Amino acid sequence: GLGVWVGLPFSPPISPAPTIVLMIVVANCVHLLVALQQRLRAGDSRHDAIVESIRLNLHPVFLASLTTALGFLSMNFSEVPPYRHLGNFVAFGIVASFILSVTFLPALLSLLPIRAAKDRRLPEPTMHRLADFVLRNRKAIIWGWLLIVPMLILAIPRNELNDVLVHFFDESVEFRQDTDFMDERLSGNTLLEYSLEASSEGGVTDPLFLAEVSDFAAWYREQPPVRHVATITDTFRQLNKSMHGDDPAAYRIPESQELAAQYLLLYELSLPQGLDLNNQIDRSRSATRVTISAETLYSQDVLDLNARAEAWLEENAGHVAGVNSTGPAALFAYIGQRNIRAMLVGTVVVLLAISAILLVALRSLRLGLISIVPNVIPAVLGFGVWGLTVGQVGLSLSVVVAMTVGIVVDDTVHFLSKYRRARREYGQGPEKAVGYAFDTAGRALMTTTVVLVAGFLIFVFSPFVPTAQVGVLTAMIIGFALIADLSLLPALLTMVDRNASEKGAARS
Repeated sequence: GLGVWVGLPFSPPISPAPTIVLMIVVANCVHLLVALQQRLRAGDSRHDAIVESIRLNLHPVFLASLTTALGFLSMNFSEVPPYRHLGNFVAFGIVASFILSVTFLPALLSLLPIRAAKDRRLPEPTMHRLADFVLRNRKAIIWGWLLIVPMLILAIPRNELNDVLVHFFDESVEFRQDTDFMDERLSGNTLLEYSLEASSEGGVTDPLFLAEVSDFAAWYREQPPVRHVATITDTFRQLNKSMHGDDPAAYRIPESQELAAQYLLLYELSLPQGLDLNNQIDRSRSATRVTISAETLYSQDVLDLNARAEAWLEENAGHVAGVNSTGPAALFAYIGQRNIRAMLVGTVVVLLAISAILLVALRSLRLGLISIVPNVIPAVLGFGVWGLTVGQVGLSLSVVVAMTVGIVVDDTVHFLSKYRRARREYGQGPEKAVGYAFDTAGRALMTTTVVLVAGFLIFVFSPFVPTAQVGVLTAMIIGFALIADLSLLPALLTMVDRNASEKGAARS
């Protein structure tokens, strides 16, 4: 609501924002409610249970909200304004959700008739068994991750940056059906534009320049995906033919610049009132436009075709002083490349920022460095699986890593906060501290992950294909994050932290 009120435009890429914020709000509340129920079952009064729930979760919920907001704010590195707006929408919603979770929710709970939920003795024993399994098999778990992660890293290069603008819409959408009809039976959906500049004012009538423009058009007509080429040279050829009694042999470029200029003037004077050639040549007669219509092409194919065209001009068009390539297809293809580079920078920045925050918040260089591992691996696994199954990375997926890195940190923050509390407040060893973290945070982590995965999988039903793809990949990454946090993270903690404790005891 605030975003629209301040003037941010609402577009299809922004439509998932309310759902994303709702999922994160639920995740924050789940941690508070699970802790509340645990304290109520332990015999605390409602007031004491609420206070203890806030005490246990205020710090991790704050860190989780902060890192998640930073992840979405990193989308401001994107070259695509709608994705920047999406990041800002969600980041503001996350801030509001944190404030409401630690103020309004406790106040509401204090007024409601809350009782301890029936303890079915299922989640806690399950967490105990899972913790015991991880502790018994920590070496095998680490070796398993060391085997799986490199294999999926090798699959990441299988992803190609390929997009088709008209394929952003599902085939059930009328616009998509119309564009498919146009592609099959008319001129195609890919439009490329070239502005070819002559060496001087009025140079567009130079026969040498026109001959090179004509050769360029002929080269393009030979390319398989091209359906039609529109250029001013065809007009000059037709004028020359008409001025020679419609002799087919005269269908050629005028022999002199003066003759071409006279033909051009005569043609402009014969046009109906209100029509001119300004859509094909500029006012100074120093540049002309070439329009290419082709069948539907992926963005990489557009870039390759455009690169070959510019290389041909560089090699064969000595009288063409300058070339500007544009058009919807080229613009879309190039912005995809630029967005990838921009979001790589944004991802690195947000990773460094989140890592620094965790180092300061956990007050431990060792724990801070360990926490980075389960936060990086999920994105690696997600894009590796995507490379093996789909292999096409569109413009929308370029923001997924930066967007999800803040979300997947949440599980790590809650697990490490409980582990650190057991180590420092209760003096427990690494193994028992891991068990305490499983008991106090494991159930909430599973619940929030189910909520987030289910919420993002809802996007699969969107007719806007980029939204559906973001939902699938994000859900996959969040699922991998839970597996990493409940298997790899405890194994690393018990091995690294125990070795550090043993060395400290030996020095003592």
